[in-house]
Amino acid sequence: MELQLRGKKALVTGSTAGIGFAIARALSQEGAEVIVNGRTRERVDAAVREIGGNAWGIAADLGTARGAARLLAEAPAVDVLVNNVGIFEARPFTEIPDEDWLRLFETNVLSGVRLSRGYLPGMVREGWGRVIFISSESAIQIPTEMIHYGVTKTAQLALSRGLAESAAGTGVTVNVVLPGPTRSEGVGAYVEGLARSKGVSAEQVEREFFRDMRPSSLLQRFESPDEIAPLVVFIASPLSSAITGAALRADGGVVRSIV
Repeated sequence: MELQLRGKKALVTGSTAGIGFAIARALSQEGAEVIVNGRTRERVDAAVREIGGNAWGIAADLGTARGAARLLAEAPAVDVLVNNVGIFEARPFTEIPDEDWLRLFETNVLSGVRLSRGYLPGMVREGWGRVIFISSESAIQIPTEMIHYGVTKTAQLALSRGLAESAAGTGVTVNVVLPGPTRSEGVGAYVEGLARSKGVSAEQVEREFFRDMRPSSLLQRFESPDEIAPLVVFIASPLSSAITGAALRADGGVVRSIV
C-alpha cells in the first residue's frame, strides 16, 4: 500500500532506539524526510547512519524546556510530529519523591506539550498535519510497580484528545497509540539485569513477568518495536484522515476491553 508520505517531514522524538527508532526507520522507508532525536549527538548520528535515506538528526534533551526550544529552533516546521520520548522506572509508590514525579512529567508529558504547542499552529495554517503520542497500556491499567509512569501515560490520553478537539475541522489529526509491554532498549536492559540478579535466564524472567505482572496479555510475550511502528506510520499518513481523537491499542491484548 502506498501511504503517500513522500514529501512529508516527520519528527520522531526519542528515536535513537526502541519504538522511536522503529517508527523513524519505517517513516523513512515510506519516503518521508525524518528528523531523528536523542539526547546525545553520538547516538543521534549513529541512528541517522543506520536509517539512511533522507534522515537527519537533532540532539536535544526534551526533558527540559531548553531542549525543546533548541529543537524547535532547528526544525521550525514539520508535517508529522510523533511524541515518543519517554522514561520509566520501577519503584514503590511510597518511595517516589517529588523530584522523580517532576522528572517523569517533564519528559513524558511536557515534551509533548511544548512541541505540540510549537508545531500545531503551523499545521493548522497549512491545513494538514499529524500529531501522534506514544502512550502505553499502562495509561489504562496503571502498574503498581511504577504508578508515576502510568499517571504520565494517562495524561497523554487527555492531552491528545484535547488537542484533537482544538484542531477539529482543520485537516490536522491528533491521536494516541497504546503499545503493550515492548522489548525496547530500556526494557531489555531491565530484564537482563533482573535475570542476572536472580541467577536465571532472561526467558524465564519474561515468562514470570507475564504470568505474575501482565497475566491478561494475549500474546504472553514482549512485543517488538517493529510490531508497533506500522500502526504509527499509517496514522501518520494521509490515508488515516478519518481517524482523530482516538486511542489506538497495539497492546497485545493486555487491556481486557473490546472498546
